[in-house]
Amino acid sequence: MIEHSSHAQATRREQIGWCLYDFGNSAFATIIVTVVYGVYFTEVVAKEGGVTLWGRGVAASMAVVAFLSPFLGALADESGRKKSFLGGFTLVSIFFTALLYFVKEGDVVKGLLFFIIANIGFNVALIFYDAFLKELAADDRMGRLSAYGWATGYVGGFLSLLLVIPFIQNGFKEASFRFSFVITALFFLLFSLPLFISLKERCVRSRSLPATTYMKTGIHRIGETLKGIRQFKVLIRYFIAYFLYNEAINTIIVFSSIFSRQVLRFTPFEMITYFIVTQVSAAAGTFLFGPLTDKMGPKTTLSITLLGWMVIVFWAFWVETKAGFYGLGIVAGSILGTTQSASRTLLARFAPFQKSAEFFGFFSLTGKISASLGPLVYGEMARLTGSQRLATLSLNVFFIAGFLLLQTVDERSGTDAAKQWNDSQHVNRF
Repeated sequence: MIEHSSHAQATRREQIGWCLYDFGNSAFATIIVTVVYGVYFTEVVAKEGGVTLWGRGVAASMAVVAFLSPFLGALADESGRKKSFLGGFTLVSIFFTALLYFVKEGDVVKGLLFFIIANIGFNVALIFYDAFLKELAADDRMGRLSAYGWATGYVGGFLSLLLVIPFIQNGFKEASFRFSFVITALFFLLFSLPLFISLKERCVRSRSLPATTYMKTGIHRIGETLKGIRQFKVLIRYFIAYFLYNEAINTIIVFSSIFSRQVLRFTPFEMITYFIVTQVSAAAGTFLFGPLTDKMGPKTTLSITLLGWMVIVFWAFWVETKAGFYGLGIVAGSILGTTQSASRTLLARFAPFQKSAEFFGFFSLTGKISASLGPLVYGEMARLTGSQRLATLSLNVFFIAGFLLLQTVDERSGTDAAKQWNDSQHVNRF
């Protein structure tokens, strides 16, 4: 039996710890996925076909996360151990991030394998991290807390970049460059600790059951959710829209540093400076627009940002100068966090309380499948056409399709469906 203590108001300490986790894990997202390791892998570790291999590595890790997400989400809800799952996968990501220090020129298999495992740990942990949003804020404050988490994360990404500059400024082949990966792991570890110290598990089991029982029940829950999904039709439509636009956003994140380096010939220092600028603009934009998400609603906020992304893709296709790319980065950064925060908030409103991790597992499934396909398609298009500009332009197909489908999502109906399910299960959140 699962006991609910959801009526207990979340403390400010828990909310701060939740935001600080985003502060810490953004070092991985920024340095490993976006800025430093991706370029290191494509230019040093795998000199031949590095862009294609990187795209395949990202795709492989996202495919594994997509496969595991619904099951792990249901399992965490059933066992009442979201916090334990979050901690375990966080440690996996941190450990294999540190191991990237040992990846040198020519270590293609090792470099790809360590990254894939670290990226799996990072993204699976986010399922449980995001699921706690439902427990830490009421509906009318959820958008604000989600935005503050993203904004804090961008500040963390910015500071982690500043920390590693001394280690990477002398070039890719220096041992000090690889030590930046160790710094990333330590940064992630340090700032994730406040969450695990302060966070309470609000849906806990009154007694422990064998692991096999949890697994069987988790599988059963997925089956029941799929059977009863008809009452969450709005959620399904949103998942499809999210699948489309998220595919393009993740591809931009993964390949932006490679594009700046190989198309516009940024130096390593210029590349780091560029991403420092985008991190600052992302933090500022998310702090500014976060409260507006609660006022305008996440759907309206999302629609506005998706229109902005379409403009950014055309801008990237035509940009010829480094100054122009800096301007593009400022604009993209200012709406990136808002897009991600509003996406998370909209799902949290659509998800029944008792199924939060399970629904975020399906959300992760949708996001990771799209995140695996996007980089794969981009890498293959760049290979076939010989142009990263054309590969970038193709992303607007996904933005336009996602935007149009999002307009058919009825936000009020989705929220009502979640409330009706909660009422039927006699779940009281606050």
